[in-house]
Amino acid sequence: MAARNAPTGRHRRLATELRRMREQAGLSVQEAASLLGADRTMISNIEAGRTGISDERVRQLACHYGCPEPALVDALAGLTGPRRAGQWWDEYRGRLPDGHLEVSEVEHYATRIRTAQTVHLPGLLQTEEHARAIFELTVPKLSRLDVELRTAHRLRRQAILTGEHPTPYVGIIHEAALRLQFGGPDVARKQLTHLADSADHDNVTLLVIPFSAGAFHGAGQSVLYAEGALPQLDTVQLDTALGAHFVDAPIPLANYRSLLDLMERSALPPKESQELIRSIAREC
Repeated sequence: MAARNAPTGRHRRLATELRRMREQAGLSVQEAASLLGADRTMISNIEAGRTGISDERVRQLACHYGCPEPALVDALAGLTGPRRAGQWWDEYRGRLPDGHLEVSEVEHYATRIRTAQTVHLPGLLQTEEHARAIFELTVPKLSRLDVELRTAHRLRRQAILTGEHPTPYVGIIHEAALRLQFGGPDVARKQLTHLADSADHDNVTLLVIPFSAGAFHGAGQSVLYAEGALPQLDTVQLDTALGAHFVDAPIPLANYRSLLDLMERSALPPKESQELIRSIAREC
């Protein structure tokens, strides 16, 4: 097992799940190491993501921990591959905060994505002009280079919805977000038209919560829920003042699933949502 610098989000998630599995088995780090005939430092390094691990060793640990879910073991073994060079987001490493790159990685490997926004429109469906207008309002003000880097990165992320195997996507948007004219009326009109047109794609579902719905669950939140190979490997990404925050603990994941379900119930059906988006675009 080779030491690895700067583990990817997937490798950190694997490390977290192996620690969680050990703790559920009621084993200490020393006890887990003894089962492998190894030093406790090896287990500590694996669970911190500092050391690489083979799929065979993952299966060995899962066996020692008595994991009763073969599908979970297979999914975890699938996370062990070496970091693949040349992923598109690596071009931005050292140029954008790590959270931006990790969002790209989470989206890339997701089997389905659900988002909910009450102020901003989904980043995966923003036009170049709209995205740039948002980044130009950042406090403290970003340099022109940083604005363009963030805009280009946001547009590159969108390939997951239009590629050869497009990811299924459900976007929940409050009407307030549709009426905020970032960049002015012309930019807003083009953005809303693009948003409505995107809903024509088979893999894209847009659900609008209208003002008429009144109070609703999740007001003020911005949530990206990326589904993994199994529910245990889902990931939630939240926007905060300090950057992207990722959630992967079982109870919070279940709560966010329930929250998104409740938000969907407050929204208009897809066709009515699309019609409302086009109606607001015509008002710009």
